[in-house]
Amino acid sequence: MSIIDKKTVEHVANLARLYLTDAEKEDMTEILNKILDFEQKLAGLNTDGVKPMAHAVPLENVMRDDTVEESLSVREAFLNAPCEAEGFFKVPRIVEKD
Repeated sequence: MSIIDKKTVEHVANLARLYLTDAEKEDMTEILNKILDFEQKLAGLNTDGVKPMAHAVPLENVMRDDTVEESLSVREAFLNAPCEAEGFFKVPRIVEKD
């Protein structure tokens, strides 16, 4: 079942400021229709008794415990700095004056 036509693809491409060749428009029309056909198949599935889920696979928190540790000293922090001035990292100016 073809839901999206070439004219629709051209309209969406124009809104997205995409410049597609005729071949790309034809390919995109076919791809988008395949996606919508698959969505129609999924919509027809019986999902009674299936619990909703946020992810397809189980996830575990991989974060480490938040523990207080000693941090770098100011001297150690500046060891790899390209330039330092008066206790601050010195970086090139990126804002131009008027």
